Formats: sequence, structure tokens, C-alpha cells
Amino acid sequence: MSHTEELQGRFQAALMPTYGVPPVALVRGEGCQVWDADGRQYTDLIAGIAVSALGHAHPALTEAVARQVSTIAHTSNLFLHETEVALAERLLGLLGTGGKVFFTNSGTEANEAAVKLVRRHQGPSRPVFVAAENSFHGRTMGSLALTGKAAIREPFGPFGIDVRFVPYGDLAALTSAVTPECAAVFLEPCQGEAGVVPPPAGYLRGAREACDAAGAMLVIDEIQSGIGRTGAWFACQAAGVVPDVLTLAKGLGGGLPIGACIGLGAAGTALRKGDHGSTFGGNPVACAAALAVLDTIERDGLLAHAASVGRYLARGIAGIGHPLLARVRGEGLWLAAVLAQPVAGAVEAACRDAGFLVNAVQPDAIRLAPPLILSDREAGAFLAAFPGILARAAATEQAPASGQASAAASGQASAAASGQASASASGQASAAASGQASAAASGQASAAGQVPAKGRVP
Repeated sequence: MSHTEELQGRFQAALMPTYGVPPVALVRGEGCQVWDADGRQYTDLIAGIAVSALGHAHPALTEAVARQVSTIAHTSNLFLHETEVALAERLLGLLGTGGKVFFTNSGTEANEAAVKLVRRHQGPSRPVFVAAENSFHGRTMGSLALTGKAAIREPFGPFGIDVRFVPYGDLAALTSAVTPECAAVFLEPCQGEAGVVPPPAGYLRGAREACDAAGAMLVIDEIQSGIGRTGAWFACQAAGVVPDVLTLAKGLGGGLPIGACIGLGAAGTALRKGDHGSTFGGNPVACAAALAVLDTIERDGLLAHAASVGRYLARGIAGIGHPLLARVRGEGLWLAAVLAQPVAGAVEAACRDAGFLVNAVQPDAIRLAPPLILSDREAGAFLAAFPGILARAAATEQAPASGQASAAASGQASAAASGQASASASGQASAAASGQASAAASGQASAAGQVPAKGRVP
């Protein structure tokens, strides 16, 4: 029995079965490389579901955490500490507008705080929320009520929130749903768990206008997209939209648990003393980690780097002429390789065997959300390996060159829908592939952010 198998057995015996049994047991990491319990090396292209923005064991992060934990590790909300104040000031500065911050431990908690903020600000005469179909805002009861995935929402109803779901990207449907009794619209600037699905150009601006016309608030969930993932600090900034409330988590702490609910303008003072709280929210160690992440992204130019390497990856994937690959979509280092058949589980496994950690976020989509420090060499190694990975996945699923998938392929479940990160393997660089990097490579698709694979129409 391997060390991985032994740990899997212990995992299955001791933990609730909410995640199934993960296929890889990771024990250490350095940069974008990780190693499992049996010594196998992988290039991490999922970063703990868009969390490890600086990769693994980054010296800036480890030093900041060690320094803070050796000074004071916890204060609770009964006392303040300078680190949380500095982080709140920094986030407001990056947003470039006035507001106030409430710190949480996770993304779903940030969205729960946003729900309460909206309720407090709008009052009981506006009981309705509008959210998008196929959205994901979290798994606690308030956030889950806003999540547009029936399979994970309906088993836990009824909810105490009246939500109208509209098709994502359909501005006319959204505008029609934002009536005078609507308190707020909750939207992701790009739907991550749906398969990195960007909206049409102008959609977020149109949502802002619809909210303004009806007196509703606009809440933008940047839990996955924020903190440089798309090549901008916040995706809504690139769209030219200022929300009333912005929620953050994932990449903010670089691997430590922290989230934030940021009320902008009048929304910043909607919650009053005693309205909300968190024992661990704004923890000194998590705040120190977040400041180190922000400092490093700024100092090392990682916004421009994420945009450049993301273009290289998107262009490289789009240039692969395999019949199993339909197109690529997304922005920056937040991409999905969209498949012509629902065989993402087989592609994820083939990536793992080849040495790359990716995520089968949907049955027909592979999500890439690597650390923002991913190099051209590491990206090139994946591009060089990906055609062979697709061929092996097609053979495994008995999908011949014509793109026919076996009946079993249609049963592939989305590992990401249950919060799973997938594993992949070795990260062998190809000099030829790495030499193809071009910061100027445009790889950016149509207004919806989609690039067709070679010889295919989206």
C-alpha cells in the first residue's frame, strides 16, 4: 500500500464524505510545484481553487505569518490591532473609493455579511434578491439561497430569502427582474464554478444601470475573480463598474483563511454596532498574510504578469487542433479549456498522470487557476503536454478522433462543484514550448472572452 492509499483510507474513516476521497495527498510545495505523499511532483495549475496566489512557501508570505504569529496571533473582535486596520485601508485604496470593510474567514461568510448589509440598508419593504442561474455564492444557508445550482441548493430548502434567478448574461431578463421590491442583485463578474463563464460585454454596466433605476443595490462577488486573478485587482474595475458591495476571499490570504465584505459609499455604514460579528474575522495572522500578498503582487508586477501568461496559455490552448477540444474562455490566469464531449474527469486524470494539477469544474470544462507567479516555462510545459493528455483521455473514454464519447463519459461529475481541487503531475519543461511565450499574444477572445480551438467554431 502506498502512502497516498494509506492516507486515503484514514481520510475516509475519519472525515465526513462531503468531498469524496481526493486522488492525491499533497505534503509540500515550492512555487508552482507540489509533491505528494509518494514523492511524485506536479505543476499546480489550480492553486487550491484560485487561492494560493503566490504559490507555495513564498518567502514573503512565510515571513509575514511567522513574524505575526510570534508577536500576537489572535485578539478577537473585543480588541483592535493595526494589521486589520492597515489591510482595510489598503483594500479601500485599491478600490479607489470610500467605504468600510468587514472581515470574515471565508467567501461564504463574506456573502452572508453582504446579505445582512443589504437587508439592513434596504429594509423590509424590499424583500427580493436577484441572482443568476448557475451562479455560486457559497454553501451556508444565506449564500446557498443565492446560488443558482438547483442540485446543491434544493436539498437544503426552504430558505428565508426570496430569490429570483435569471439567465446569466441576459441583461433584458435581469432588468425585468429588478422591480421596486428588489433589494439587491448578486452577480459574479465571471461565473467560476459554472466553468469560468464570462458575460457579454457591457453586462455588468447594464446591471449597474438596472439597479440604479430601481433603487436596488449591486453586490459583486469577487471571491474567485479578485486579487489579480484576471490581471486586474478586481474584475469589476476592468468592466468600469463600481458596486455597492464587493465580497472577497480565496486569493486574498494566499492560502490563509480570510474573506471581506466591503460596503462602498452609503453601504459602508449600513451595519450598525452589534448587527454582525466574527470571533476569528480580521485575525492578525490572516491579515498579515493578506498584506504580504498585496505587497508582493504590487512589488513584483504580478497583475501584468498574470495577464501576459494568461494570454500565452489561452492562445496556446486555442491553437491545439484536437477534436476533443472546443475552445478556451476566461481572462488572465483564470481559464477554462472547454471540451467537445463531457469527459472532463478523464482529462483531469490524464493531466494528473502527466504531472499537472487541474480541475474538472464541469463535465465539459477544465479549469486552470494557477498561482499568479506561474512562469512562461511552466505554462509552456503544460501546452506541450496537453495534446497528448487529450489523446490519452479520449482513448480512456473510448472517444475516437471523430469526437464520439462513450456513454460513461456523460456521467462524469464536476469535482469542483463539490469544492474539490484536482491533482496533476510532473511539470517537465519543454524548451520549444517555452520559447513560444509572447507577452503580446492576444489570446483574448470575443467580447465574451472565448477563443475557439483551432479549426472549431464556438
